[in-house]
Amino acid sequence: MFYWRTTVETDQDDRPADAVEMAFTGRSAGRGGGAYAGLNLGGHVGDAVADVEANREALAHEVDLARERLVFMNQVHGSDIAEVDAPWDGEAPAVDGIVTRATDLALAVLVADCVPVLLHDVRAGVVGAVHAGRPGMVGGIVGRAVTAMRDLGATSLSATVGPSVCGRCYEVPAAMARAAAQTAPASAARSWTGTPAIDVAAGVVEQLAAADVAVQWVPGCTRESGDLYSYRRDGRTGRFAGVVVRRAVSA
Repeated sequence: MFYWRTTVETDQDDRPADAVEMAFTGRSAGRGGGAYAGLNLGGHVGDAVADVEANREALAHEVDLARERLVFMNQVHGSDIAEVDAPWDGEAPAVDGIVTRATDLALAVLVADCVPVLLHDVRAGVVGAVHAGRPGMVGGIVGRAVTAMRDLGATSLSATVGPSVCGRCYEVPAAMARAAAQTAPASAARSWTGTPAIDVAAGVVEQLAAADVAVQWVPGCTRESGDLYSYRRDGRTGRFAGVVVRRAVSA
């Protein structure tokens, strides 16, 4: 089920340690079929509703939470951030980043080429999940997410950047590449054939570093890896997820 997974704990001796669990799913096990074969978690891509919900139930089980404690966003390639402290009351908001201080609430971001970013400050007890595609990177979603985390008390932020389409595989018109590079110079890239391209993940990492956020970058290109969904490669396809959960560990 998981492409990558880890747990980070505090190292304080004077109180029970908090922990943050983070993961990126793969597509190796799930109910989806055809173009959505595997663990498709995207409910907006044309897959059977029952299959998507079964996959979400399976993911919730793997992170040891009730299904309603696994929360998704209505992602719109924007730069808005929402705070969440419980399962949504009704439809998920149209945002591309969510942050929380709540424990045992899994924040999920769906991607199939865009950059999933999982943010955490274990000591402060704050976590966040961000969908950073090219429009979000250019629109400043990284900075807004960092500000939202710090508004909740984060003082020592770390980010885990998940797999996404690499610069060599993300060919774009020259004007689009120039516009991205004006916002994040590190995003300037060339495709496998030497044409203008964008490395969105490199731009996101540059923005995180500029905001004094420690970065861990999980390797992998979605277009090149068969264990990840890629819209750029397949067009009609599913979505994998980045998931982050804050745990309060008992003494």
